[in-house]
Amino acid sequence: MTQNNKVIAIVGPTASGKTAVAINVAKKLKTEIISADSRQIYSDFNIAVAKPTELEMNGIAHHMLGFVNPDDDFTVANFADEARKIIYQLHQEGKIPVVVGGTGLYFRILLENFDMPRVAPNKEMRAELEKLSVQELYEMLKKLDPVISEKIHPNNTVKIIRALEVCKTLNMPMSEAQKIKETPEFDVLWFGLNAENRQFLYERVNKRVDIMIQNGLETEAKQMFEKYGNMQLLFDTIGYKEFFDYFNGKISHDEMKEQIKQNTRRYAKRQLTWFRQNKKIRWFDIEKKSADEIAADIVNVV
Repeated sequence: MTQNNKVIAIVGPTASGKTAVAINVAKKLKTEIISADSRQIYSDFNIAVAKPTELEMNGIAHHMLGFVNPDDDFTVANFADEARKIIYQLHQEGKIPVVVGGTGLYFRILLENFDMPRVAPNKEMRAELEKLSVQELYEMLKKLDPVISEKIHPNNTVKIIRALEVCKTLNMPMSEAQKIKETPEFDVLWFGLNAENRQFLYERVNKRVDIMIQNGLETEAKQMFEKYGNMQLLFDTIGYKEFFDYFNGKISHDEMKEQIKQNTRRYAKRQLTWFRQNKKIRWFDIEKKSADEIAADIVNVV
């Protein structure tokens, strides 16, 4: 079976059922899955980031899961380099790769024909920037690159510092350094999952958080803080950061759980805002169609 350079991209907000649809599609097409999630790449990050279990994978090979140590520097350019190798390998095997996830920037650099500037991490610069408050960092980024600042959450210290690092190293806005390639690398078929009824999606978010708590999220969060200390990555990860105040007795268990739900709903909204910029995406309403039905529709298009 020869499929040239086709790639199936399945995007959408958290809790929209992307994993189930992707696994369904992969089984029907006898192919493999590449995760495009900026938290699922890390080892030890499991329940909080909804990393699929072996049971959920249902025998389908998954790539780009849990292969980076949380202490390591790993950029979106690194992700694109590694994912691209897997895509080419699957193409050589006559398979259509299924890329699934909710990290918009990963999709942009890998599949939307953008070329990311190669800037190595600068530990000295980062150490200086980390002395500033997140508000000061964000104001600095707004001045250096107002375009990129609009696409990064004001409290996401990791992404803000990385953007400042690129701007300062290249002596130009990061948004200007991201160039469009002349020729598309892949023939991408874009599919998105959403619910026109926003409350339906939010209820799925709330239910998933309840299940995460039942499955041992508190124990996982405690282990993460014990193992990695007050690592900034933990404070930038929904499902871990909310536990910090709870463990220190500043908020109740119910307040902690509600914070996770609220932060996840807000994240879902930001994800939708990002992906809606891509006019090539064909959207499916998860309230009206099951994962099986959506997967069948995707396979029919392919």
